[in-house]
Amino acid sequence: RWLQRMWAYTVGFTVLPHVGGFLGWFFNRKEIPVWYEKLKKPSWCPSRKVFPLAWTVLYTGMGYASYLIWNDLGGCSSKAVIPLGLYGAQLALNWAWPPFFFGARNLKMALIDILCLDSLAIGMMCSWYRINKVATLLMVPYLGWLAMATCLTLRIWKDNPEQKPGKSE
Repeated sequence: RWLQRMWAYTVGFTVLPHVGGFLGWFFNRKEIPVWYEKLKKPSWCPSRKVFPLAWTVLYTGMGYASYLIWNDLGGCSSKAVIPLGLYGAQLALNWAWPPFFFGARNLKMALIDILCLDSLAIGMMCSWYRINKVATLLMVPYLGWLAMATCLTLRIWKDNPEQKPGKSE
């Protein structure tokens, strides 16, 4: 019974980031071929085919890392408020980026979102380091991807004038 519960928690924490990622893709998927492909992007922009694979790996690592932190802190104890609160806040900003970028086509708001996300992710990793180094290391690829995504968002924002939703230039 205890093993079943721990297995359920492990799976639940690991799957959770995928939920928002999937919803972000689902609601914005039509904007990708219509709008995103027309944007001016730098030569180092990853292929569209890379994003689903990258996010599957990143969300899985992120989710499992959050489980390790939760487990090491004994669940939702008072010790978990800051480390898991930072995790939840950065996850919310992660999930908010696609609606800003693709849904609202608001490149400036997407840039502000990802800059705040970067800060929260770094703060989260700092708060996790003393709790579980493996969990922290599992977040390193995510931080690397965020660095690339931040540079990409900044470059796209600078190279493409803001458009209002509904315009298809």
